[in-house]
Amino acid sequence: MPRKSNQKLKLIYILDILKRYSDEENPLNASDISEKLSDFGIEAERKSIYDDITYLEQYGADIIKTTIPKKGWFIGDREFEVPEIYLLSDAVRSAKFISAKKTRELLAKLNSMLSETQEKRRANVFFSAGDKCGNEEIYYSIDKISSAIENGHQIKLEYSSRVFANDRSVKRKTKEMIINPYALTWQDDCYYLIGNHAKYDNLIHLRVDRINDAEELSVKARHFSEVCEYKEFFDTADYTNKLFGMYTGDSAQVEFCCNREISEPVLDRFSENIFITNVTEKTFNFKVNAVLSDALVTWVMNYGSSLKVVKPEALKDMIKNRAKEVLEVYGE
Repeated sequence: MPRKSNQKLKLIYILDILKRYSDEENPLNASDISEKLSDFGIEAERKSIYDDITYLEQYGADIIKTTIPKKGWFIGDREFEVPEIYLLSDAVRSAKFISAKKTRELLAKLNSMLSETQEKRRANVFFSAGDKCGNEEIYYSIDKISSAIENGHQIKLEYSSRVFANDRSVKRKTKEMIINPYALTWQDDCYYLIGNHAKYDNLIHLRVDRINDAEELSVKARHFSEVCEYKEFFDTADYTNKLFGMYTGDSAQVEFCCNREISEPVLDRFSENIFITNVTEKTFNFKVNAVLSDALVTWVMNYGSSLKVVKPEALKDMIKNRAKEVLEVYGE
């Protein structure tokens, strides 16, 4: 005998069955759906399935009728397209700031939006748990930080860093901070809080995976216009575009002379909107606004003689000093 309570849920179960087991290459006919319904204790005649499909279509479900590769129906428009789910899944797998446990949970949620066949196509893609963050508080921290940014409040937190102890073991050193939070951003495979330490007059970047015991305070946060160039709103995209490796420093206009053979990595880093001058058969000059930092020096030196700083002198001096330090390490 059919279970009356489950019969009332029949339409919902049919929609779930179509979402889970049907796609363009694997349509379900009335017999298939009826068989799946029996797993939920629901008996359904094939003829009633046609009426149920009509009701679901009237409700707004995008159910496609097809005869290829067999007669039946499949879900057309899903919340996300299949390539979008694959892209999001790969981003979750590669993000080191997401713990192994949370990675599995997020992948399961994303996979639940796919049909069974579509999910199996990705079954051979793995991630290394050893590369993942071990801080399970990161999601709590993100929630607290986001709330503080929205409400314009300060946030109290504990920030940890790793140090070598005398016994050669790696220890964690923590310190309490009061932060005026302005933005969260994903850069260089880490998730960062951009804000101002309450004791100072500059911006700092804190890795969220190193934050614990985040607590939103009722104290109004210091406005970002007091510690940076932005006045009306904090332009996270503009700010991070000037940084290298999330290192802070003084901002300046930098002019480079670049060999055309490294055009691709330069355009990847600064986009195609850079101001280009003095184009020759072998080189071109371009100007960008960038933060003068050790990370920028490292990036410039990575290209050796193919990339030369024209100005400012401060950056040229930083590169010369780095080159001298390297030479001293390896000898003349």
